[in-house]
Amino acid sequence: MTTNTLSRRALLGATAAGSACYLSGQTAQKPNVLFFAVDDLRPELACYGKTYIKSPNIDRIAKNGMVFRRAYCQQAVCSPSRTSLLTGTRPDTTKVWDLVTHFRDAIPNAVTLPQHFKKNGYFVQGMGKIFHPGYDDEPTWSVPWKTPKAETYANVKTAEVKDEDAAPKNKTKGGPAFESGNVADNFYKDGMVADMAVETIKGLSKKTPFFLAVGFAKPHLPFVSPKKYWDMYNPAQIELAPNPYHPKGAPEYALTNSNELRNYTNMPAEGPINDKLARQLKHGYYAAVSYTDAQIGKVLNELERSGMSKNTIIVLWGDHGWKLGEHGEWCKHSNVENDTNAPLLLSVPGMKAAGKQSNALVEFVDIYPTLAELAGLPLPAHLEGSSFKPLLDTPDRPWKVAAFSQYPRRKLMGYSMRTDRYRMTVWVDRQDHTKVDATELYDHQTDPQENTNIASLPANKDVVKRLMEQWKKGWQGAKL
Repeated sequence: MTTNTLSRRALLGATAAGSACYLSGQTAQKPNVLFFAVDDLRPELACYGKTYIKSPNIDRIAKNGMVFRRAYCQQAVCSPSRTSLLTGTRPDTTKVWDLVTHFRDAIPNAVTLPQHFKKNGYFVQGMGKIFHPGYDDEPTWSVPWKTPKAETYANVKTAEVKDEDAAPKNKTKGGPAFESGNVADNFYKDGMVADMAVETIKGLSKKTPFFLAVGFAKPHLPFVSPKKYWDMYNPAQIELAPNPYHPKGAPEYALTNSNELRNYTNMPAEGPINDKLARQLKHGYYAAVSYTDAQIGKVLNELERSGMSKNTIIVLWGDHGWKLGEHGEWCKHSNVENDTNAPLLLSVPGMKAAGKQSNALVEFVDIYPTLAELAGLPLPAHLEGSSFKPLLDTPDRPWKVAAFSQYPRRKLMGYSMRTDRYRMTVWVDRQDHTKVDATELYDHQTDPQENTNIASLPANKDVVKRLMEQWKKGWQGAKL
């Protein structure tokens, strides 16, 4: 750890005591935290300028808080991303690059974000999808984590998908990729989670300060939601991806074969998704987004009714982005902008720049230190991110110069660096990072969709050299 890093953490610790006052104005009462996790939610929301999406409740958070337009996950798949965010460390530290490894195997003494709040006097409760399904982390919670059991489909009876993020060879086909059910919101699991959160909030006034983590599964596949949310969208007006093709010059392995989607019974096992089916899928995704948005609204309404919203930080994040036909692919599992860029909203009572947006580069590992600082808590030494609390006052101030993501492909690891203008991804041998198999470079000034890899063009030799030097410095060298 560098001297600068130690000095910076010392400074943050010294100023942290004033953070609670920043939140609550005339009282030093510790702020509560309402922590929304949303699965597979890409930044295609009204508050991100996509006004055709019906997301009024997420937009409520944006109106009272800040939208981070360039927030990046550390690995675009459920378990590695959530593990990274919840531990404040990156995948190469957690050793979680897949869907089966538990982070405590590599870092058994890690203090998770909610656990840190618990250790500092908070009542901490979690429900729904917070960690990856199939395991939880008991030390994180004040009371046992729980999630309701629900039918996956209203219209068909079928076996549950065994592992919702894995490739078909690891799964059993369990049903269709989308469904419009003529059912109440709480027929599906997310409606039950919202009901559970509402009931929980009713009893939290006696347990303040609290940290309440509420996880929603949709819009993860299958895209199932009540019919009324499908009816919010006219399928004839849904536009398909403008770039349904592999990036020119990119290695074949840079993307997958939409394997996760092909697990579902009404999806082709290989080949392209035709336009009719693509429009149905996007319709289902949009409906699922609006369904989850409505569940978030129920929780927000109860928080406001309780009177506790005046002293509650609200954070909402999607665990990674998602492709809806871009690059001819669906789902996540890559380093492209569509997969690594994810929604992040933060609302803090008393914040100066409420309703503003920030284009600063922030990372999901930054959420842990940010919430800790806002609550006036000390920052653990293990963190590998930076608090972005200063952006809440000045969203356009100079900030870190790059964000980092990664994704494994068999014997290779693709390390991706997103700067203000470029994305560079370097594919290296996982055992020897000096062995470079391929390099990708995309200029977001001229190619925001990342359609053409320009790394090999002679005209970009100096750019590649400069970015490679920056890439080698890693996340430690990206801070101001």
